[in-house]
Amino acid sequence: MTTLKKIWKQKELYLLVLPVLLYYLLFHYKPMYGLIIAFMDYSPRRGISGSDWVGLQHFISFFQSIYFKRLLGNTLKISLATIVFGFPAPIILALLMNELRSKKFSRITQTITYMPHFISTVVICSMIREFIKPEGFITQILVHLFNYSGKNLLSGPENFLPIYVISDIWQGIGWGSIVYLAALTAVDTELYEAAQIDGAGRWKQMLHITLPGIMPTIIIMLIMRLGQVMSVGYEKIILLYNEGIYETADVISTYVYRMGLVDRQYSFSAAVGLFNSVVNFVLVILANHISKKVSDTSLW
Repeated sequence: MTTLKKIWKQKELYLLVLPVLLYYLLFHYKPMYGLIIAFMDYSPRRGISGSDWVGLQHFISFFQSIYFKRLLGNTLKISLATIVFGFPAPIILALLMNELRSKKFSRITQTITYMPHFISTVVICSMIREFIKPEGFITQILVHLFNYSGKNLLSGPENFLPIYVISDIWQGIGWGSIVYLAALTAVDTELYEAAQIDGAGRWKQMLHITLPGIMPTIIIMLIMRLGQVMSVGYEKIILLYNEGIYETADVISTYVYRMGLVDRQYSFSAAVGLFNSVVNFVLVILANHISKKVSDTSLW
């Protein structure tokens, strides 16, 4: 049977997937043509066809910039801190909820932890600003428990990293646990029964059955997360930072935003963004290769 006959025989399935293919073609692959402006002195007036080629000039300018080390350092610090502290959080929550025997309490807990995910970033950042201003309840708790001076927490550069990481965990822990809760349903219950007969408690069951059972899911999610190391979300940082904390808050994505939309250096910002994407792509390839060597789990 020829390929065309196979497609025609399963035409309903191909029609179902057609909108998804069109979405990725129009909004993900077609815009990639615009990446060539990273190698040009692009001017909206002259367009892509009329702009001059400059090769790697914008990349060299970025690498030689006085901000390069600070931007790269802040990006890696924030992203790695989010991975170290934020990545295990949904796993721990899923394991804890899996141990709950009260279904009603489990559903209430899930609903409460899911809610922050559905709040827009603008509202989340407004809430954070309210909580940490001098009269905010978080600041007041620090004042009463740790004799904090009472000034706005975002006025100190050293406070931005913990504020970003903790708020990121709070916002995403519930939603992130859904994947692991789904993976837990695939763990064979007979293994728990056998472990109970052998005298294993709930702690040992978690260590030797539950965690190994969801380990492939954890590895896949970690590989995908490593592919976003250089892509710290600029929306939240822009809504939180100020000139006083640029030292620790300014990252590559916010720099691209300022250069591209504020200063209108389109080619330069495209070059920086392309550098970001290439690094992320390389990290995914390396992480997947290492995972394939160490275990049997990989993306491809």
